[in-house]
Amino acid sequence: MVTAALVAALRLPATVTVVGLAMFGILHNVLELRYVSGRFDAILTGRFLALLLALVTGIVLCRLLPMFWWSRGAEILLGYLVLAAACGWGLRRRPLLLGAALTALGLATAGSLAFPAYHFVFLSHLHNVVPLFFLWEWARDLRTGRTAFRVTQAAWVLVIPALILAGAFDPWLGGDQDGAAAAFAGGGDRLLAAYTPPAWLDTAFALRLLVVFAFLQTMHYVVWVWFMPRHGRPATERFERRASALRGHRAWLLGIAGTALLAVLFVSDYAGGKTLYGAIASYHAYLEFPVLLALLAGAGSVTGADGAVEREET
Repeated sequence: MVTAALVAALRLPATVTVVGLAMFGILHNVLELRYVSGRFDAILTGRFLALLLALVTGIVLCRLLPMFWWSRGAEILLGYLVLAAACGWGLRRRPLLLGAALTALGLATAGSLAFPAYHFVFLSHLHNVVPLFFLWEWARDLRTGRTAFRVTQAAWVLVIPALILAGAFDPWLGGDQDGAAAAFAGGGDRLLAAYTPPAWLDTAFALRLLVVFAFLQTMHYVVWVWFMPRHGRPATERFERRASALRGHRAWLLGIAGTALLAVLFVSDYAGGKTLYGAIASYHAYLEFPVLLALLAGAGSVTGADGAVEREET
């Protein structure tokens, strides 16, 4: 799968990016939320979950109202408030670390507000790296092969993109072959700008970053649409006990129905479809970070392979 995803991203990066989003965007949102909500139900619960949902809903509204000058700045502030809430929850018994974390978030917020274009490019790529953390955490249940599994995941998430950015695969780049997909998405420059810092738009890194995004996005979908549904069944079972209306194949049907509706919108109005998708995707994208921060803080309970709740302490 890694080889196929890499070859496709190298030869047809725009097509892989655009078609992949249309085919798997909504479906992977649903399945990822199902896994994360089940696996980390001890974190995503009660008032903490209510606070996160309120903040992310604010981000959704910002994304649905992109024409207002304040919407991007408001989304940045709300995003950092999500992180601050996660730090407050995970480090509530460690005041010194909490103070340091909030100070760092304050500095990062100032930087993001000063350079919003860089913030959103970074966020787009970071989202595709996040599966590494969930795969790493999932592997803690393995009795054998844990190290090999983790090294393999780190290789495709970190090493292959680094090689792409270094130009190791430049002889195989075929970015000019899928101009139709780029034009469909509003033009090649617009597509590159979504995943490239402004200072690098006129450099070789622009196409390389698009290839990195296309490759990692494809593997991102592999993780959430194929791997986790097959190997994260205890998490699915815990989720279904919380949301009985989505038992069995109902979550899949919801994701497939959403995909079909979004595909129709993409064909008729790609820009409008991308805006709507970006708003919907806010929930799964922003809820990842509180879980990761809580785990890093050692404050999270997760479900083991046998369904038992285990607590991590750092």
